[in-house]
Amino acid sequence: MILLLQIMQVLLNLAWLIIIVQIVLSLLIAFNVINTYNDFVRQLYGGLTQLTEPVYRPIRRILPDFGQIDFSPAVALLGIQLLGIVLTRLAIAASGGVL
Repeated sequence: MILLLQIMQVLLNLAWLIIIVQIVLSLLIAFNVINTYNDFVRQLYGGLTQLTEPVYRPIRRILPDFGQIDFSPAVALLGIQLLGIVLTRLAIAASGGVL
């Protein structure tokens, strides 16, 4: 049980990292620090978008339209943090209170 919770925690950390990298990369592209004419940048951004879009899509349906500002990554990060807290509490409870 504890091993499964630890694996889920690692996956949440990986999702957190992917979202952060996608946010930073999109800001760098938006401010024209790097451009998508570079094949590596275009492929990396496309891959990250394909990974994060299924997470963002349901959040965007719920959130009101804020114009050019997209708050779905922030909500996704908040959800990941909350889920991580729940998993930590479950791991503590599963180990008998000692972790």
